[in-house]
Amino acid sequence: MGEATCVTECWWVQLHRVCTRHCVWFGHSEMNLSWISKIQVNQPAVLRRAQQIQARRTVKKEWQAAWLLKAVTFIDLTTLSGDDTYSNIQRLCYKAKYPIREDLLESLNMHDKGITTAAVCVYPARVCDAVKALKAAGCTIPVASVATGFPAGQTHLKTRLEEVKLAVEDGATEIDVVINRTLVLTGQWEALYDEIRQFRKACGKAHLKTILATGELGSLTNVYKASMIAMMAGSDFIKTSTGKETVNATFPVAIVMLRAIRDFFWKTGKKIGFKPAGGIRSAKDSLAWLSLIKEELGDEWLKPELFRIGASALLSDIERQIYHHVTGRYAAYHDLPMC
Repeated sequence: MGEATCVTECWWVQLHRVCTRHCVWFGHSEMNLSWISKIQVNQPAVLRRAQQIQARRTVKKEWQAAWLLKAVTFIDLTTLSGDDTYSNIQRLCYKAKYPIREDLLESLNMHDKGITTAAVCVYPARVCDAVKALKAAGCTIPVASVATGFPAGQTHLKTRLEEVKLAVEDGATEIDVVINRTLVLTGQWEALYDEIRQFRKACGKAHLKTILATGELGSLTNVYKASMIAMMAGSDFIKTSTGKETVNATFPVAIVMLRAIRDFFWKTGKKIGFKPAGGIRSAKDSLAWLSLIKEELGDEWLKPELFRIGASALLSDIERQIYHHVTGRYAAYHDLPMC
């Protein structure tokens, strides 16, 4: 066992001992913050673990193709642009239903496996467009909506809650909310918990994905604490970023969030999902993320109910790699039109 692994294990064992010593029960209606104030993440150990992941060689040939097709099923295919219209939402939804060209899937004998993306993700005002387009395509892919003053979260709480309710009324079955980063940076953990609890209530039966905007939280210790508070408050997923920050999904942040998910599961038996988002553009990136999930949380988390990748450009590169695997050459731009 290498030094980096040992250090990481020591950090995690230390963290687990702190949790056990304070006898914490993580409920969705109450919380105990006495132990969270004592948590300190060992940043050098986390960074060494992240370097291990990035240094590994990826799988090749048919194994790579298989993992890339699996990665497609985890993608929340996203458009969050100021110039979104019904026509490009319609194209997005069509691509979500048919993410890989049919002839390529037939060559891999995967044409009858029902491969689609996990969801489409849009602004609240475009939810109706997405629901309409997917219904017209005869597709049951979920519609996810960002909300609560995305991406900054700096609007009044009443306005943010109303935005969640409207998105759900329009047909969104998954809501990606952003937290108020001020509450993390100033250590107002109870206020953060209360706010997310209100988001949870506003979502009703819709799944709640809580965006931590980790690039703006100041430290890995804050990332861990915010992750735990979000899960205590009833989040179904915790998500790294909005994709609009200067720093988005990174492996050090992911390791801390995944360890928080694992600890929460140990304490409660409840599995919480994880969604990295922002800056994941290449097929190689997606393979590294799948490998990380497999190692940190196990195969049980490698399903759309517990793992998503927020991306817009990623699917294009995955399809290019599948095309290369099947034909032996890379596709021209016009060969694989993207939405």
